[in-house]
Amino acid sequence: MREPLIPVVPMSHTAHIRSHRKPRRNASTLAMRAGVAGGVLSTLAVAGAAGSASAAEPVTQTLELPTLTADLATQVAQSADATQQAAANYELQAERDAAAAKAAKQAKADLADAKKKAEAKKKAEAARKAAAEQAASRSAARTTLSASASTSTVSAPASGSVATVIAFLKAQVGDAYVMGGTGPNAWDCSGLVQAAFKQVGVDLPRVSQDQSTSGTPVSLSNLQVGDILYWGSAGSAYHVGVYIGDGQYLDAANPSKGVVIQNLSGYPATGAVRVL
Repeated sequence: MREPLIPVVPMSHTAHIRSHRKPRRNASTLAMRAGVAGGVLSTLAVAGAAGSASAAEPVTQTLELPTLTADLATQVAQSADATQQAAANYELQAERDAAAAKAAKQAKADLADAKKKAEAKKKAEAARKAAAEQAASRSAARTTLSASASTSTVSAPASGSVATVIAFLKAQVGDAYVMGGTGPNAWDCSGLVQAAFKQVGVDLPRVSQDQSTSGTPVSLSNLQVGDILYWGSAGSAYHVGVYIGDGQYLDAANPSKGVVIQNLSGYPATGAVRVL
């Protein structure tokens, strides 16, 4: 007995592959989406209608700026005041700094000036003291010389002493004049006179002021060879020379002339003293 035949239905070659189609949405989802879309479209429609309705009328829009509150205005005012006060403080500080710098500069200048004045005063005091000591020394020397003259301690030299003095002086003619010079090739006026009389044993003071008071004063009308001539007052003479006769004298004149013989008439002396 034959078995019943089972009909064979051909199967699709993609039957075993899962479908790539998106699953169908259920009715509730579709309904909801449709509702939303409808609402949006309705809204747009209403807006469009409102826009069309109002398009004919111009619309004026006013923007209002927020007004300052009382507290904010107060804060702004206080900030401005603080800024102005700070600026005033800075300006005041700058003025104080400038004043301090100026005062410091002036103080420095005053200190330097005070030091300079103190140095000048110190030098002046030293010069005054030296002058006083020198004056005292000269006074003592004059007193000694006067006492010596009055007691004849300056004895008259032996015959030929004057000739020795004149010979020594003439031997120095042409030598240079140098302030403070005492020979043998350069002299000042009193240094030359002192050296000349020392040749015959007469010790004279070093300076012209003291030499003008040594020995016995004589008039210019009664001059003898070997008398000491002076210019200026006795005791404060500024120049000396020695009379050599015939209206002439020999002296260490000055840096430009040196030791020379000159005419007394060209430069008359103030006075004269005699030690020989």
